[in-house]
Amino acid sequence: MLGYDPADPYAVRIRFGGRPARPAVDERRARHPAAAGLAGGDGGDEGRDEGRDGGVEWMVARDLLRAGLSHPAGDGDVRLWPARTAGDVLFLELRAPSGHALFELSRSVLAGFVADTERLVPTGREGEALDVDHELHALLQGEGPDTGAR
Repeated sequence: MLGYDPADPYAVRIRFGGRPARPAVDERRARHPAAAGLAGGDGGDEGRDEGRDGGVEWMVARDLLRAGLSHPAGDGDVRLWPARTAGDVLFLELRAPSGHALFELSRSVLAGFVADTERLVPTGREGEALDVDHELHALLQGEGPDTGAR
């Protein structure tokens, strides 16, 4: 499942297995109509979080997804590139100490998802969507990002 939250405009979350660590996309949309999401079998700033439910959530830079639509993008743990043959195929490679995975994605579906995120927060205007003062205050109070303690 792919998810995008305009409150975290640089990151896209990719969730595998288990239940989402954050509310499901439809539940988030009810509270924040601008949340974008895509669920289905289609499979820099990257990261990984192993949830208590056995699922894994990766955070990937939206810029990496955009770049990977047309040419190889990414270093290290997350890489994305279009297939050399004609068609609607992209490859997403994820690496972690616990293993390696290679996914085949629909380029048109991912391009549509990225376009949806850009309608919510246009490229180059991500900084306007951040509440830096609030995040800095939370960090200085020891609450850290996304702890739910705020």
